[in-house]
Amino acid sequence: MRLDIAETDIWLEGGLAAQGLHEFYAAGAKEMAAWNGFVLLLAALRQRQHRRAIIWAREANAARQSGQPYGPGLAELGISPDHVTLLTLPDAKAVLRAALDATRDAAVSAVVIELGGKQPLLDLTATRRLALAAVENDTMVLLSRGKAKPQPSAAHTRWRVAAAPSRALASNTPGTPTFALELLRQRGGRDGLRLIMEWDRDTASFRTGNKAAETAPLSCPQSAVVLGGAGDSARPRAA
Repeated sequence: MRLDIAETDIWLEGGLAAQGLHEFYAAGAKEMAAWNGFVLLLAALRQRQHRRAIIWAREANAARQSGQPYGPGLAELGISPDHVTLLTLPDAKAVLRAALDATRDAAVSAVVIELGGKQPLLDLTATRRLALAAVENDTMVLLSRGKAKPQPSAAHTRWRVAAAPSRALASNTPGTPTFALELLRQRGGRDGLRLIMEWDRDTASFRTGNKAAETAPLSCPQSAVVLGGAGDSARPRAA
């Protein structure tokens, strides 16, 4: 799946594997909303190309840590809540089983798996099953690992995600969602890529954020709220 950012697509030898498993780690506790938002935007990009639904499978503990989805926030990012099926499941075993079944069914564009902390069940064998099912069934699998440390896996790529300052806009309105990314691992390819990416809701695409340095950032960078809506005890978070 091409991201239409020349440097990134060249580094990834054509883009992010659309039929593959990819891992994403939050750079810190304060980056949870940015991490979750970026993963969902990738799923939405795949959905726009593939025209099938997104399955988002979450462990209950992870859901309590990162908050509940906020429909208006998703819509503000350009993600239709109608295209997302959310599964909040009691434990990692149930999450992995549901995610693998969804991937093997070949009826969805992307499967987002949200698991936090140390996960003994998420071993090399489990990720190999997911990676193989992704290739065989033309499905993108996005493994969101939040408050966790990288461990051996069969993922095609592994990323660290953080929020980056938004560019200042007219009237000091909230800037576009902006992410700082680091490629930690690429199977069969180079790692070490670092870049800033902005999300353009109007065109439903990413663009390089290098030009952000040419303008002063907002004094309090923020963007569309994707988590922390009604029913969440935490304050709204920005992606």
